Amino acid sequence: MEDIKHLFYNYLLQHGLSENAAKYLNMLALLLALLIIVFIVDFLIRKILVQAFTKFAQVSKSNFDDLLVKNKVPRNVAHVIPLLIGIEFVPDIFSDFQDFEIIVEKGLKVFAIILTLWIVRSLLNTAKDFLKTLASLKDKPIDSYIQVFMIFAWLAGIMSAIAIITNTPFIKFLTGLGAISAVIILVFKDTILGFVASIQVSINDMVRIGDWITFEKFGADGDVIEITLATVKVQNWDKTITTIPTYALISESFKNWRGMTSSGGRRIKRSISIKMDSITYLTPDAIDKLKDIELIKSYLIERQNAIETYNIDNTIDKSLPLNGRNLTNIGVFRKYVQEYIENHSAINKDMTIMVRQLAPSSQGLPIEIYAFSSDKRWANYEYIMADIFDHIIAATPYFDLEIFELPSSFLKE
Repeated sequence: MEDIKHLFYNYLLQHGLSENAAKYLNMLALLLALLIIVFIVDFLIRKILVQAFTKFAQVSKSNFDDLLVKNKVPRNVAHVIPLLIGIEFVPDIFSDFQDFEIIVEKGLKVFAIILTLWIVRSLLNTAKDFLKTLASLKDKPIDSYIQVFMIFAWLAGIMSAIAIITNTPFIKFLTGLGAISAVIILVFKDTILGFVASIQVSINDMVRIGDWITFEKFGADGDVIEITLATVKVQNWDKTITTIPTYALISESFKNWRGMTSSGGRRIKRSISIKMDSITYLTPDAIDKLKDIELIKSYLIERQNAIETYNIDNTIDKSLPLNGRNLTNIGVFRKYVQEYIENHSAINKDMTIMVRQLAPSSQGLPIEIYAFSSDKRWANYEYIMADIFDHIIAATPYFDLEIFELPSSFLKE
């Protein structure tokens, strides 16, 4: 080793240089030689490792090794051996310059910490990408956990680097760090809140990647495409991206449509308003005319016979339609809509089907259809709902009913 330390020193002295100049030139020559060796070794090892991993990934059935190459794990690992060579020979190069030796050694140790963090980050990104390919984990907020680990890793790396630069034992450095813990908590408040929120979101299964959520406060209405430590990204139906703080998912109210998408149908809940003065009792002639409607023919025959029997048995005076039992056009219309919905091919028959009256208002009597379409896709759902109401609106005149609408004079005002 002594020969290496003064490889050029004696040669330079023999050619008339002073001892001081010979020491400096010897150090610079050795440093240049080391840099060249380190560069060549780094280049060769990196090329060998990357090619070896690439060829292995091509023949391997697993995609994990492909992800290792994609996230530059072999490239980062290749820097380890040149770094060890540098650390080994630095004391020999700077044997005559102790101050320089200390600075360079500290620099190499700090670089070793950074390189370790690069390797860890590459491995974690590889693990993240691989886990996202698994069906059971692709909708979990894996990014949040990776980010949390990397935050702690970077904090540990920064503290270790500071401890090396200041020549402070790591344990002692951590002890002194407690005094400024309040400042650290304040600085990383959003990160801590996001970390807690991401854990709660995952444990309680509140949101998954791919869920359709509606968050009115942030103007979000679309699919969740990414869950990280600090934010949740939602791709809205107009293809814009809305970013929501992760902790808002546990502190604010939002709607997750997963229950609908995983159920057997998508709910239809819409009404039309009937003008009050168009509602009336049905005369026998009107009933006979409605019997031409196939969906309610058997119902009308059965109900008409039952009503007539009741009125006769109870000697009801039918000179006034109000007396006894009677059919109304609105009641028969509701029955028709019920039969129509139950026979519609796009309605899920295993879920609730209901046609009901809502409370009368100044805008008429609302008749609400409550059912579930079998097809949950948005465009198809809208088409099914429009098809149903096209038919119902067109059917109202057959029952001598009118749909309420504001007079044009009122609208002009």
